[in-house]
Amino acid sequence: MKKELSSNTYFVQRTEPFEGVPLGRIDKGEKCSVTGCSREAARSISTDKVKSSGLKISTTEKRAYLCKEHYKEFKKKTKKDKTLDKWRYSA
Repeated sequence: MKKELSSNTYFVQRTEPFEGVPLGRIDKGEKCSVTGCSREAARSISTDKVKSSGLKISTTEKRAYLCKEHYKEFKKKTKKDKTLDKWRYSA
């Protein structure tokens, strides 16, 4: 179905949603990036942040993919830094 916006501009409106189509890498079955782990990824985080937390990752990409257990470990290791940043910017 086409709708006219102006004399030479058109856009197409979709009538059906993207049901059952995996759009992200996690939905497509990406594995955890931590060395020695082969579980399904639950979150993606910047590689620099993961390396600074002390987790050993086996990727050189921009994003590191973490399973639930390693994401929980990442949150515990970065909790103090987040609290300090929160205090710094709230005052």
